[in-house]
Amino acid sequence: MKSKILIYGLVLGLLIAGLKFAEYKLIIRDHSFEIYGGLVALLFTAVGIWAGLKFVKKKEVLVIKEVLVQPTENFMVNENNLKNLSISKREHEVLILMAQGLSNQEVADKLFVSLNTVKTHSSKLFEKLNVQRRTQAVQEAKKLGLVP
Repeated sequence: MKSKILIYGLVLGLLIAGLKFAEYKLIIRDHSFEIYGGLVALLFTAVGIWAGLKFVKKKEVLVIKEVLVQPTENFMVNENNLKNLSISKREHEVLILMAQGLSNQEVADKLFVSLNTVKTHSSKLFEKLNVQRRTQAVQEAKKLGLVP
């Protein structure tokens, strides 16, 4: 009994779906120009919105603020942190010159070593201080009391 009801309902559902499909086909055949025109209009609207968002972005403004820092004459290097991090004397010299804002080439000229030597010392400092960039290294060194 249940299977007959189920089959009857399934057949009626398929008939309704077939009628709706036929109605849909007739609507598309009768109004194809309007439907295709609407789809093209939607496509151009989407492309216009995308292009507007892509090409008319607000420009980012970068504000740089320079702060004059007075050097501290009574600065004492934290020797414990130097030993704990196992930073050599030469690496510490490179770190101090980096904190003064010198480039790798300027550090090499000042210490009378090659550019590759300075890069090696820098990369070892980055590892020991657990940082990725020079600015981060200087910040970490100031926090640890390694540079003024």
